Amino acid sequence: MSDKQNPGKTEDRRSKLERLEARLTREQKQLLQQAADLEGRTVTDFVVSHAQEAAVRTIEEHTIIKLSREDSIAFIDSLINPPALQPDAPLARAISRYQESMGLG
Repeated sequence: MSDKQNPGKTEDRRSKLERLEARLTREQKQLLQQAADLEGRTVTDFVVSHAQEAAVRTIEEHTIIKLSREDSIAFIDSLINPPALQPDAPLARAISRYQESMGLG
């Protein structure tokens, strides 16, 4: 099918300006080819889509904090009812220095 018959394909090709190369063993290439064939995709499409999914998952795992119900309750409770700080505790001193440096104290 020519690009005139499928204008979306030309647009898709133009929007992909970056290139990624990888060296593989023969076994790795055969494995990826088999998996791509099973999904009816090209190896490139298979690799890119799965790499993108893995990248999103990795970013979420490193940026989203998941707490158990008990941990969530303890966290909220400590925000609502913070523990009293001893004036000479390191955290209390850090808070004082921060407030002074920001002109809040």
